[in-house]
Amino acid sequence: MGSVRKASAWLGLVDDNDDERYYDDDYSEGTEQPGDAWVTDPRVKVASDTAEEKGRRIGTVTPDSFRDARAIGELFREGVPVIVNLTSMEPGDAKRVVDFAAGLTFGLRGTIERVANRVFLLTPSNTEIVSGDRAEHRSDGFFNQS
Repeated sequence: MGSVRKASAWLGLVDDNDDERYYDDDYSEGTEQPGDAWVTDPRVKVASDTAEEKGRRIGTVTPDSFRDARAIGELFREGVPVIVNLTSMEPGDAKRVVDFAAGLTFGLRGTIERVANRVFLLTPSNTEIVSGDRAEHRSDGFFNQS
C-alpha cells in the first residue's frame, strides 16, 4: 500500500482492506464448533485466585452515594483492606461514609487511616501497615552516601 493510500485510509477517506491478508482462514468468524472452548494449562492459576487464597487482596471503593457503603462493609468483613476514595461525593454524604467506616473499623478492631485528601485506608486487625520513611530522613538508605 502506498503512502498516499495509507494516509487516506488513516484519515478515513478510503477503506483500508490491506489488513485482510493477515487473517488466517482458521480464525475467521463462524468456524468454532459448539463444543470448542478456550482451554488453558490447568497448572496456571489466575492471579486473583492465587491472591484470594493467600489473603493478598486490597479492595478499592469509590462510592457515589451513601448506598455504596455496603460494598465497603462487605469487603472489610471478609478481612480485605479497603481503600475508600470519597473525592466524587458530596461533603455531607462523604462525612456519613467516614462515620460508617470509623464505626466499622472500631467494631471489627481494625484501623482507619487518612491516606490523602478524602481518601482513607481501612485495615483489618490482622493487617500491618508498613509506612516507609522519606529517603531524606533515613540514615541507612541508598541516598545517604557520606
